[in-house]
Amino acid sequence: MAEKKFKFIDLCAGVGAGHYAFKLLGGECIGFSEIDPLAERTYRYLHGDYQNYGDLMEIEASRLPAFDGLLAGFPCQSFSVVGKRKGLIDPRGKVIYGITNILKQAKPKFFLLENVKGLLSIDSGRTFNFIIELLSSAGYKTFSKVLNSMYYGVPHSRERIYIVGFRNDLNVQEFDFPKPSPIKDLREYLIDRDPQHILSGLPLDTFKNNYLHNKYNQGAVSYEKILKTDYLVIDTRQSDLRIYENFVPTIRTGRQGILYVRDGILRKLSGYEAFLLQGFGNLSSKTTSANIPNSKLLAQAGNAMTVNVMSRIGKIMLELLNAKSERLSGIRI
Repeated sequence: MAEKKFKFIDLCAGVGAGHYAFKLLGGECIGFSEIDPLAERTYRYLHGDYQNYGDLMEIEASRLPAFDGLLAGFPCQSFSVVGKRKGLIDPRGKVIYGITNILKQAKPKFFLLENVKGLLSIDSGRTFNFIIELLSSAGYKTFSKVLNSMYYGVPHSRERIYIVGFRNDLNVQEFDFPKPSPIKDLREYLIDRDPQHILSGLPLDTFKNNYLHNKYNQGAVSYEKILKTDYLVIDTRQSDLRIYENFVPTIRTGRQGILYVRDGILRKLSGYEAFLLQGFGNLSSKTTSANIPNSKLLAQAGNAMTVNVMSRIGKIMLELLNAKSERLSGIRI
């Protein structure tokens, strides 16, 4: 008789990067928690009809089905350098208390959390240390490291802190995070052929006047020169612009000014491409028929975790648990 798959719950799920990463590792999702209706819609469109347990701060762990692992990209706005960095004072920052309560009650074997790098420096590191103490008090040995997505399977520069936890009785004393790998070819990700993403008309005039020809950038780079370099990536920020080659800068929820050159034409990054750059692979193409505005897809990708990083960390976690003879049935690694 076939063994059952290991089970996980997907909290602060967004569009389900954690779900997809651990499904690729052979896991079965028992449900998710997401309060944004549009993100929930995309989640279901990509992954299927799973139970949404709603606001995790109101979840009663005793009513959840049994699960082996907990995944969460808990809200980053209160910790991000882009935000106001209110940390645990911000209600969004307090979600970590809800996660800790679920860990204490449900006692899964492991967890994997993700947040912005800024979490490490807010309040001179005291907030991060307090979060680690909270997770430890729930009965877990924790390990953490900042990883950049572009060295783990996608040409997308995205630094995030990953926190791994194992239940204390499993006696895991060491954890080695995945080693970096060469940057993937950007040409395999910037592949959207939809003409609506070509920069033209008023948006093109705005780019030239507000960015290329403003008092800060006047004469620094010409439009004609930009068009000569295929897969040149441009990030527009207020009155500034930054130019990149071989990778895309961090895709953010609230700023969507990423452009690039292909075949001598300046294009806007599409939601489909943003999902590819977050590691959603074949699932990404489903976004083109999801009837969700491109701006919303970009925002959702900017709020997501990177699938590749989550799956690489998860693979090592599961291998370690197997080596400890604490087997999760049905793991495919």
